Amino acid sequence: MTRTVAFATLGCRLNQVDGQEMQAALEARGFRAVPFGEAADVVVVNTCTVTARAEFSDRQMIHRAVRNHPGTRVVVTGCWAQTDPETVARLRGVDLVVGNVDKPRLPELVDDLLGGRLASSVVVSDVSGSRVLAAAPQSPARGRTRAFVKVQDGCQHRCAFCIVPHARGASRSRDPKVVLDQVRLLVEAGHVEVVLTGIDLGHYGADLVPRTTLAALLRAMIEIPGLRWIRLSSVLPAYFTPELLDVVEGSPTMAPHLHIPLQSGSDRVLRRMRRPYTAAMYRRLVERLAGAIPALGLGTDVIVGFPGEDETDFAATHGLVAALPFTYLHVFGYSDRRGTEAAGLSGHVPARVITARSRSLRALARDKGLAFRRSLVGTVQDVLVLDRHDRGADERVGLTGNYIEVTFNGPATLRRQLARVRVTALDGDTMRGELE
Repeated sequence: MTRTVAFATLGCRLNQVDGQEMQAALEARGFRAVPFGEAADVVVVNTCTVTARAEFSDRQMIHRAVRNHPGTRVVVTGCWAQTDPETVARLRGVDLVVGNVDKPRLPELVDDLLGGRLASSVVVSDVSGSRVLAAAPQSPARGRTRAFVKVQDGCQHRCAFCIVPHARGASRSRDPKVVLDQVRLLVEAGHVEVVLTGIDLGHYGADLVPRTTLAALLRAMIEIPGLRWIRLSSVLPAYFTPELLDVVEGSPTMAPHLHIPLQSGSDRVLRRMRRPYTAAMYRRLVERLAGAIPALGLGTDVIVGFPGEDETDFAATHGLVAALPFTYLHVFGYSDRRGTEAAGLSGHVPARVITARSRSLRALARDKGLAFRRSLVGTVQDVLVLDRHDRGADERVGLTGNYIEVTFNGPATLRRQLARVRVTALDGDTMRGELE
């Protein structure tokens, strides 16, 4: 009888890719994946720990998995499982806790769990000793219009607020040949857009022998026939070397969309955060990119209320965000992460102040996002038609290169295909268009 597994993944895009890879590995072992909430032999919850709110969501999802799947074995993995396995293991209904570097062993561990052969309910190896990034199981990116490819994991930086190096370990890259072979298979399977993911993506290749770079990987990937867009996940400003700038600014295969984390517009706060750039360096980079790439979709991350942030510091952040051509912002209220330097700093900002500052930045972000979308009205855009099932029979949603969704009427055969759409209106928050 075929055994079944259900997945619930929280957190970042890289965690989503990890979930896909674990599912593919279990399917290769003979398991059949079913939607979360359906009856299953095993439920895997893939957790996040980047903020205190993330851990709250982890707990809720684990409780939901236990409540909705009575009698089912529950496995918890991911970043919270890595950083605090004892707490996770004590939660009611959790049968097995698996660390991040132990994820490739998941099929074997689940087999042992179901067979009553498991020696320990906590399998969490020391992530700091991991130096190799295992190859991904070969499988199509089912259920997704865009294919997400993990090329790097871990981080070489030690930002004062960040728990991720404790959860993910040192920076590790996949061999470029392995990555390129995976992308070719995805394109052959019909995926015309590939999104490269990693924790410290710009550091790609620095740990490999021979050493290589993200720019070199992109140059090789651009040559793959049938690949329309390559989209990058978050890249730190310090990684935009002349070589990378040349590729990003010069190739039509690179999607006109970048996500470059800022965190603060105050140099004093950036130093306390241990970020490897200044506000002036950040401004110069963004202004150059915006000048070189027409209608650039530009996102960033901002942390509000970092210990010691005063009104002058926040005003500097607000002013820099207002001055630069961002099209969306991810705003995070600071929360202590156990084991990080920031947790021990003085000058913690009251929660009510963090809330007010966050609200102010989000309002600014909304205004900037609306202004960008208005600027697209009347233009003709290439869009990748998403495989969305929450729409009317003739309604489609396409994603532009600069990361804007456009709703238009068209046949179902357009799903997962490229289309040319004229943007006709901004209806509230929704972009409307019509097929060219």
